[in-house]
Amino acid sequence: MSHLFILNLVLAMGFTAIMGQISLTGFIAGFFIGYLALWITRPLYGPATYFRKVPNVLMLMVSFVWQLIISNFRVLWDVVTPSHFSRPAVIGVPLDASTDFEILLLANMISLTPGSLTLDVSADRSMIFVHVMFLDDIESARREIKEKIEKPLLEAIR
Repeated sequence: MSHLFILNLVLAMGFTAIMGQISLTGFIAGFFIGYLALWITRPLYGPATYFRKVPNVLMLMVSFVWQLIISNFRVLWDVVTPSHFSRPAVIGVPLDASTDFEILLLANMISLTPGSLTLDVSADRSMIFVHVMFLDDIESARREIKEKIEKPLLEAIR
């Protein structure tokens, strides 16, 4: 998988050099054109998870940015209105993430989202404790963390 990623980066750099505009947008365009070229020639490389992981990483990025936008507006609304809608609580969320790297990324993504903060991980690494600013229902808060953050993260890195 890593050799295809490196090849895709080389194709992206070559594209930016040929186009004569060394910029982030040129590099991103070159990356997508390189990915398309590699995807067309995928029978040459044998079975590779690279073609599944790149869309999963992109979906993770889009999903996380959407969560950031929604969370920011929710916290902003609570701050600028006279009445407060926050109902803070600490909840435990069972983990599907198993490695230290997966748990680290999940904990950081939760903490980066406004209105939530990772507090601790259980000793057996089966539960993560999260402080949430808006708790309507414990199960819906758990489900939101698992489906909107943990599931896309695990699909992207596994």
